[in-house]
Amino acid sequence: MTSLQSPSSTAAAAPLREFAMRFSSTPRGARLARRLVSHRLDDWGYGYDSPLNDTLSLITAELAANAVRHGRVPGRDFAVRLAEHPDTLRVKVSDTRAERTPPAILPTPADDAESGRGLLLVAALADRWGTSPRPAAPGKTVWAECLR
Repeated sequence: MTSLQSPSSTAAAAPLREFAMRFSSTPRGARLARRLVSHRLDDWGYGYDSPLNDTLSLITAELAANAVRHGRVPGRDFAVRLAEHPDTLRVKVSDTRAERTPPAILPTPADDAESGRGLLLVAALADRWGTSPRPAAPGKTVWAECLR
């Protein structure tokens, strides 16, 4: 599992299919993002019980929850983009807080900590993940890729 600063070379190639939507920066918006990504993956042939659907739904849930908890700016939404490429599925979650980026080295939380494991899960589940500046808007994008 590698953390990179830019998506793989397939990022420049046009996706085979794509889904994008904005969500309110609330826990309800984060839940809806996860559910809609799972539904879209099912529509694309990655059934609800498939490993890729499970993995990308969990990654989306963690990234969306982080966008709500750490990237929220009052009155601003967060955006989710799911793309299918020939060799990868990629999810990107963008928020408007450019100054709150994930650390280069993820800290290990205390055993009794109630939070702090979301990006550790993303790093464990994704084949590649990282951050990039949000294009054409203030903020950042946290992305993850899973090989198909």
